[in-house]
Amino acid sequence: MELEAMETPCLVLDRGKLDRNIAAMARRLADRGVTLRPHGKTAKSIDVLRRALEPGQGITVSTLKEADYFFAHGITDLLYAVGIAPVKLDHAADLIRRGARLTLLLDSVEQAQAASVKGREHSVVFPLLIEIDSDGERSGLLPTDPRLVTVGQALQRLEGVSLRGVLTHAGGAYACDSIEAIRAMSLRERQAAVTAAEALRAAGLPCPVVSIGSSPTARFAADLTGVTEVRAGVYMFHDLVMAGLGVCAVEEIALSVLASVIGHQPSKGWVIVDAGWMALSRDRGLADPQRDEGYGLVCGLDGAPVGDLIVRSVTQEHGVIARRGGLPLRPEAFPVGGAVRILPQHACATAAMHDRYVVVDGSSAVLGTWGRINGW
Repeated sequence: MELEAMETPCLVLDRGKLDRNIAAMARRLADRGVTLRPHGKTAKSIDVLRRALEPGQGITVSTLKEADYFFAHGITDLLYAVGIAPVKLDHAADLIRRGARLTLLLDSVEQAQAASVKGREHSVVFPLLIEIDSDGERSGLLPTDPRLVTVGQALQRLEGVSLRGVLTHAGGAYACDSIEAIRAMSLRERQAAVTAAEALRAAGLPCPVVSIGSSPTARFAADLTGVTEVRAGVYMFHDLVMAGLGVCAVEEIALSVLASVIGHQPSKGWVIVDAGWMALSRDRGLADPQRDEGYGLVCGLDGAPVGDLIVRSVTQEHGVIARRGGLPLRPEAFPVGGAVRILPQHACATAAMHDRYVVVDGSSAVLGTWGRINGW
């Protein structure tokens, strides 16, 4: 089957680009002697993750549903990299009882106490990492915060829990305005994690794991001394945000949404397609006024961008294609029933709107479909 025969909208994954993106990151971190722990949150698909893993390699997840799914497909080493909510501890304990090596994350004594109660109740031991704030963007403890050692001591003292180390995520890298800024953020990320690890060790506490990572910092990190593992996920697909940051080229983006032309507004220079925010998401990415790419960059069936066409606006099931800056567009070049591919601003958000991938490899010939999961 060819792409143009597929019912739209649907999510298209270029297998060749996927494999090249995976190989590039694996080479980069192997050259630096650091373990890569791929993140499953972008792909949410065993067919994708298997291509990124060596036997026995661990992964990162962002939901316990992902943990269940990947464990059911034979991946046992799982790091749930979101601060643990006590209501999820029964679920986590069940995974551990069934054989998963599931590590959890926290940044407070209260979470440690809740985990201890549930660990003893279920006769399991929860391995735990302490979250470190390396960019001021969300949760975690500053590496110099006295509470870091307090939490570590609680984990060492309480039953049903075990201190395994520290973790940080420099999400602030996505707000950087240059490669130099990303490099600086990667140094800040590493320094925060290593400083926290040294503080725990100085207090006589174990810290075998020093986990950092985001796709931008993983791409540009120059110094990973003291780090034991790097987590990254969107690098497998890339997206317009990554391209805007200079992490990848547009041509390396492996993910797109196939949409059909369903109408025109000639007086406005618009082409209407059947992919709105339910297919593309409402994510505007970097929303760079110097190069506005709206809700996605429009490509032909071959995946190559078509001039300066973007999805300028979306409603639930409609997307409006126009030329960047409102320049005239010839609607006859996009007949009703024709198809386009749209590169996403944020691969995680766009992929979450779909339940499968339509797989191609450098052409419009469909090789098959790969399933994916959503939800929590």
